Amino acid sequence: MSTSALNIVWSFGLNRNVPVLNLSDGVRQAIMYPCAHVGIMYDYKNNKQHILQAHLNPITCSAVSQDKRWLVTGDVGPDAMVNIWDTYTGTPIQTMFDPNPKGGVVAVALTPDSRYLATLSALPIQTLAIWDWTVDGDVPICSADLKPAYGLQNFIYFDPTDVHHLVTNSETQVLFYHWEDAAIKYYAPPLSDNDFNKPVGRYSQSLFQIGIARALTATSIGNLVVWDNNRPLSKMYMKPEIDVWTGLPIMDVNQSADKKPLKIIKVHDKGINVLTNTDQYIVIGDTAGHIKFYDQGLRLIYWYQDFHSGPCTAISFAHMPDFVNVATENSKYPSDATKQAKPFVIRDFIVGTAIAVYCSINTDGSKLRVIHREHDAAVHALAAHPQLPIVAIGSYSGLLKLWNYRTKEVVASKMIEKHHIQCCAFDPKGFNIALGCTNGALFLVDSVALLDQFKEPFKYARDPITHLAFSHNSTYLATADAGFTITVYKRQRKEGRSPYIWHGRYRSHYKPIKDLLFEIHLDTNQPKLLSLGEDRMLIEYDLHHFGKTNKVVPIAFDRIEQAAIPQCMTKYPPITKEHFFLTANDQYKLKCYNSTTKMCRKTVLGPTYGSPIRKMMVVPTDKDESKNRFLAYITDDKIGLQFLPATGNPHLAMALIAHPSGVSNLTCSFDGAYLFTAGGPDFAVHMWEINIAALHAQAKLGGEDLVPFYGLLEGGRDGELFAELEDLFYYAQLRHQGINSMDTRQISNRVPLTEVPYIMRAMGFYPSEQEIEDMLNEIKYNEYVNLGHYQEDIDLGGFIKLYVNHRPAFGLSAEKLLWAFQTLSETQSVVNGGVIERGDFFNLLEKKGEHMTEEELSEHLTTLLGFNKEGGACEDEPFEPEKGVSFIGDALPFDINSEILINEILGFSMTVDPPAKIDTKDVVKSGAS
Repeated sequence: MSTSALNIVWSFGLNRNVPVLNLSDGVRQAIMYPCAHVGIMYDYKNNKQHILQAHLNPITCSAVSQDKRWLVTGDVGPDAMVNIWDTYTGTPIQTMFDPNPKGGVVAVALTPDSRYLATLSALPIQTLAIWDWTVDGDVPICSADLKPAYGLQNFIYFDPTDVHHLVTNSETQVLFYHWEDAAIKYYAPPLSDNDFNKPVGRYSQSLFQIGIARALTATSIGNLVVWDNNRPLSKMYMKPEIDVWTGLPIMDVNQSADKKPLKIIKVHDKGINVLTNTDQYIVIGDTAGHIKFYDQGLRLIYWYQDFHSGPCTAISFAHMPDFVNVATENSKYPSDATKQAKPFVIRDFIVGTAIAVYCSINTDGSKLRVIHREHDAAVHALAAHPQLPIVAIGSYSGLLKLWNYRTKEVVASKMIEKHHIQCCAFDPKGFNIALGCTNGALFLVDSVALLDQFKEPFKYARDPITHLAFSHNSTYLATADAGFTITVYKRQRKEGRSPYIWHGRYRSHYKPIKDLLFEIHLDTNQPKLLSLGEDRMLIEYDLHHFGKTNKVVPIAFDRIEQAAIPQCMTKYPPITKEHFFLTANDQYKLKCYNSTTKMCRKTVLGPTYGSPIRKMMVVPTDKDESKNRFLAYITDDKIGLQFLPATGNPHLAMALIAHPSGVSNLTCSFDGAYLFTAGGPDFAVHMWEINIAALHAQAKLGGEDLVPFYGLLEGGRDGELFAELEDLFYYAQLRHQGINSMDTRQISNRVPLTEVPYIMRAMGFYPSEQEIEDMLNEIKYNEYVNLGHYQEDIDLGGFIKLYVNHRPAFGLSAEKLLWAFQTLSETQSVVNGGVIERGDFFNLLEKKGEHMTEEELSEHLTTLLGFNKEGGACEDEPFEPEKGVSFIGDALPFDINSEILINEILGFSMTVDPPAKIDTKDVVKSGAS
């Protein structure tokens, strides 16, 4: 049983930018390819995947040993690593953590005997390192730094005759190396178009010829550059050995790293992407998709040109221990191009192309089998069928595929030419799929054969369609586009016509729309449409408006945030007697709103795993809908689960890396067993199995009742903050009863709601008036449905939960304070180096944002500046400033800068000069209560 609540069980798609490797060895028929940050060993004969998980970044390079036993994978990014895997067991045998402090590796290669490993680092100042990984994987044997002028070297090849020689190349420079013990020497032979009076092209791959001191490099215009040793003239008098294909004498067959260009040979009109060898043949794969085989004299022996699968990017041959280069009576090998027309006997091989097609070629009979035909552009569209084990995946290539995720088979596929699919959605019955494209087009296809339901796609939007939503009864289909506009289509049941017609369109937001949601009117069971925007507005629409031209108009505008930016929303499951919907914002807060009144009823601390929640959904269940419900969510690069109801307990949530390059979408299977995430530019979709038992165990280990919340307080249950909170809690009771009262005190473990704002501020959290109202409403209506009356007080445990859930997730940062001052200063007509005049400063505080009266402004400023010994009007005595704002003005300079505001007025201790040098991770601590 896995100890993780989410586990990858299958990956759809592949990274076409990293060559596929052939793992077939006569016993198994398998390939290996990267899919985001995991490696996939795919047994294409039995349709099984073994997923290699270890990397934190997308895999950028890979290599396999000649016997297909050892596999190497490397990545680029923070905490980069190189892993060596046993392909028989799928377990990592050796790991080089941070193999290069310069950010990872872009190319790896193994020697023919698999003993040594070569790596190329990622940054422009590259390092070539040689590792004896079977002995020591911590330190390389030797390394050499390369000059940035040589370009980004991205290919490595060992000389199969002498592993102490190797070659690398970038698009502009080929480098030859010779290494011994702890030293590496390398040579960079120059070559330009003028040297042979013909264009060279951009280099792609290089190799050493077998048995002779010669290397070849393929180029983007179909050339092969021949490199040979730079021999001294004295050797010209030795007995020469004639090269049969160049006619030149071979003076020395011993290898040397000091090479020079000998000749440029035009072998193809198209660019060459792949240059490799198998047995005695040199193999070339080009941009036309052709594969050609040459002998060591570069005579064409055979070619394949009928694949029609796109430009060739990888060719990998099987390891066949019993392979004999002789045809038998029953074999069906084709004839080669020589005069003798002998059977062309080679090993089976795998071909990968630039359009994400992987093919297996059985050379005995020239049988071609397409293993994968996947998306070759970013994958953003993702939706699960509401009743069947089918998931729809669409991409910018225009390809839409339906997978049966239980059998792992393609159900149907469709190519929509000249359209980039941005989003998709099944209708509630699962009969149709709506497709939104980046050019604003809307398609509707059936979910069986993917046949078009519209004669022509709807195209009312000029901008990309970002969101799609069906109402619960399929009566309405709504879209949101990047032009901040929603469009609604209404279902019609007339035969022979489109199933939906245009119903209305409205540009209701002035910033991007973050989410769409169809709710239900509780009294009529009719759908209602809500949109949530980056402008912090939640808008409800009248879908039954009787206008002549536009039947969709907003009927309610609710500003649901003040400073935070909402990210997404979803329906709340029926685990309470009230109907709610849930939102997430960029300040790591989850908020519950009454679906009818739009009142914020609860705010809790959400998952804090590197970035805010970008999309969330309640995991479906086929059991009791009021128990054991969970929320699935994605952040910038992670996927996670959280128990519902959300309480702010951090142990009720988990997350792990889903797509290091970014998660673009999330969906859930109809039975709640699996989650699916799309990785956008990594072309991949991961299928995650949900293991609720592991999440239950994590929650139990985190403690019960208030124990998890004590851990969110600095110092915990025994720390100074908790002791201070206890003191303030009981002091608030005394203050409520009157500081100067002589009556007998009634001390309890509860305080009235009116004292909550003062305790919050004394704890260093300064909520706005709207936030105070939300907090008081949260307490007041907490048990209203169950008890039938308001709650007028709160105990210490409830206050601790309220405090940790409402305060900023990571404190008040220096960057935030400086941003606030800069925003205020930019509102003035005259800006002089980020300075606000005193009068303008008072005017801003009184009239902008939550308005303050002059009396409130005087009270707050005199308290902050220390003129009120009793702390302002917090006590029973009425506030009476000596001279009001005019008196305060005399205590402040005429020009107020950020340092005066932050240090002198607000009382924070921090350095603000210069702002650019401020550590944004520093948490500002209050200097005044």
